[in-house]
Amino acid sequence: MVSGGAPRHRESAARDGVLLAIETSCDDTAAAVLSPGGDVLSSVTHSQDVIHERYGGVVPEVAGRAHVERATVVVREAMAGAGVGFCHLGRVAVTVGPGLIGALLVGLHTAKTIAWAHRLPLTPVNHLHGHLAATRLADPDAPFPLVTLVASGGHTLLVRVDGPGRFSLLGQTLDDAAGEAFDKGARLLGLGYPGGRDLDILAETGDPKAYEFPIGLKRSGNLDFSFSGVKTSLYYLLRSWTAEERAERAADVAASYREALVEALVSKLLTAATAEGVPTVAIGGGVAANSLLRRRVMEEGGRRGLHVVVPPLRFCTDNAAMIGAAALSGPVLPFPVYLDLEASASLPLELTPGV
Repeated sequence: MVSGGAPRHRESAARDGVLLAIETSCDDTAAAVLSPGGDVLSSVTHSQDVIHERYGGVVPEVAGRAHVERATVVVREAMAGAGVGFCHLGRVAVTVGPGLIGALLVGLHTAKTIAWAHRLPLTPVNHLHGHLAATRLADPDAPFPLVTLVASGGHTLLVRVDGPGRFSLLGQTLDDAAGEAFDKGARLLGLGYPGGRDLDILAETGDPKAYEFPIGLKRSGNLDFSFSGVKTSLYYLLRSWTAEERAERAADVAASYREALVEALVSKLLTAATAEGVPTVAIGGGVAANSLLRRRVMEEGGRRGLHVVVPPLRFCTDNAAMIGAAALSGPVLPFPVYLDLEASASLPLELTPGV
């Protein structure tokens, strides 16, 4: 069992004032304001999709510069939306990893500056803890313990959650992330960026049984994932087709490819729930916005009598509200202890810097 960390310091300001959360781990600049009780008073996210579309993927240096340009504005929008000023803040929270190091540093130094200027405590947050906390935003009364599937462009893992800040890793991808597999499939099919969303839309019009793709580690007996094989299979299927053939068969290919990816995710999630004997399952991360995954988890989970939590779309993709929710059970570093706090690009699930 690992823990998100017991609070080191609890100051009256951290209890009485609102919480400002900042998230800049990848290509979305986000800020949110939460009440001391965890209600989301505002949540603002500025997407960089238009910027990175020309490159077909996120360029770290470009993302970092965009965060620099937008961080202050997004924070001001979030505070204005909540109707609060800096004098109302009790604490600042910020993502410190994992993610793109340049992007993380922009958010971290923005948060440090605000906290230092107003002599406020600061809570460092592991981005993965944020995706786990999104369950509480979507369904505060969801019964513990639960198994959560976190699937995004950079991560795919199954986590048992026994309470706020108390969790253990059950399984994870051994190679590529599910979101990366969706995006790679979209690029091979000549779709737009971000590819996972366009592939999902196209798949809705196709036949999921038209083509058969492999499901990685299907009979492994463990809860780990593998998506490199399904990507390779798609590449070999398409490489000999003409442009006309690809266009004609694209919907069926997309539907069949999506089916294989979703089947891998759902089957492992439900296997984990059965093995752990939990009453609740949940999904989180950008891939949790996939329409088939959302439907399949609701249907299969409900059929097994499980309480199912599928967060609204705004809490699936990277956002600061989930970072604020995670911070509510995280460490509180007093002024000025956090000034030497560093970000970590490869921060594992069980760690939070500064604890």
